[in-house]
Amino acid sequence: MRMRSTTAPLDLLFRALADPTRLRLLNLIADREICVCYLVEILRMSQPKVSRHLAYLRRAGIAASRREGKWMHYRLRTPDDPAAAAILREALGRLQAIPAMRRDVSRLTSVCCTPQRFEVPAAAPQPHELPPQHA
Repeated sequence: MRMRSTTAPLDLLFRALADPTRLRLLNLIADREICVCYLVEILRMSQPKVSRHLAYLRRAGIAASRREGKWMHYRLRTPDDPAAAAILREALGRLQAIPAMRRDVSRLTSVCCTPQRFEVPAAAPQPHELPPQHA
């Protein structure tokens, strides 16, 4: 009989933080809820690839999703475990100091302010700002 392995929550968190694309996504959703269509434009990756990384973050318990019609929106979810929450907070703080991460956030501003520059459908919803405490 085969035993199922159990993965500790910190295991999943560290695996989620081990990928550069997932770090970019976390940096973008840290203070706001964003539609996948904007994440695709900012990261310049295919929608399936971005969605696959977002699903990984969701399984790790650090991203939450919500559907609005055919649009999927993602936001940061603070882990219940205080140690995991502290690690995530520290990682996000460090990401904000990296120039490439700041450029991604800057691109979000330009994508949201001038959607006609990009091929984002006219009905695409705008990102929602989250309050400072995003639990």
